[in-house]
Amino acid sequence: MDAYKQAGVDIEAGNQAALRYKALAKRTGRPEVLGQIGGFASGFALDLAKYPNPVLVSGTDGVGTKLKIAFAAGRHDTIGIDCVAMCVNDILTVGAEPLYFLDYLATGHLEVDVAEAVVAGIAAGCLEAGAALVGGETAEMPGMYAAGEYDVAGFAVGVVNRDQMITGDETQAGDVVLGLASSGIHSNGYSLVRKLVDDAGLRLDQTFPGESATVADVLLRPTRIYVKPIQSLLALRLPVRAMAHITGGGIVENVPRVLPEGLGLELARSAWELPNVFQWLLRQSGMAFEEAARVWNLGVGFVIITTEAAANDVAEHLAASGETVYRLGRVRQGTSGVRWV
Repeated sequence: MDAYKQAGVDIEAGNQAALRYKALAKRTGRPEVLGQIGGFASGFALDLAKYPNPVLVSGTDGVGTKLKIAFAAGRHDTIGIDCVAMCVNDILTVGAEPLYFLDYLATGHLEVDVAEAVVAGIAAGCLEAGAALVGGETAEMPGMYAAGEYDVAGFAVGVVNRDQMITGDETQAGDVVLGLASSGIHSNGYSLVRKLVDDAGLRLDQTFPGESATVADVLLRPTRIYVKPIQSLLALRLPVRAMAHITGGGIVENVPRVLPEGLGLELARSAWELPNVFQWLLRQSGMAFEEAARVWNLGVGFVIITTEAAANDVAEHLAASGETVYRLGRVRQGTSGVRWV
């Protein structure tokens, strides 16, 4: 009799999952990684020739209630990308190169195929970000989660030379605010999204209004990872004053966080066209643009602040890297916050 299994914890399933994780993590390897998945800790030998004055930068995040969409749709292959994106885009804002990533996956009952799909997405996100997946934790906790549900969180560590950190301290009135397009809703505001979808009576398998994709396709589009385009931009040593990842709180809350005291933003609502999914959300909710801009990214997932003189060069380089770039407005003197024009 396996008493622990009868209590709800399947050690053998955990071992099977770990073997599958090991193969997935191997694809993300970097030469600095010491050891392999399966030990008690992971080592990383920092390249001090590349980073002679290193500052380690860390970030952690999860996916929020977007997970509820994955559960309902029975699709778990992109949630891991979201988890990586939410972490690496955050540490990217100070100019850090993501080095390695760890995950935490918790569930009431471990379904190996589902867990593998989640970690496969994490590995895919790590590959896109250039970070090594060096370890993680899978916790099977009977009674903690509803049947078929789980939670996932991620932890990213990066590095930047101290003299190359993007701090926002040099930002001045008149600097230009550029935005990079999001891939969709990303991973914020899903509690309201799910309510609006339910209120509208939309099924996950039907076509989303105004789209050729299903509701599930639209709502599960993975968060865009901006690491490689931004890293290539920073290598040019153009004057990047500040950067912001547009997550919960939208542009209105996130960009002012990186501005010095006494500066605010003047942004044009006409600088970009709202993607269809956000047009639908605004119609369905009855929210004003200004209110919605505090909840969702509204089509802008990352912001760069640069000088007027460098703005065209920055925008052209990012566009050549495959990004859609919007000239959103300017930094202004005055009370911190966003003034829409």
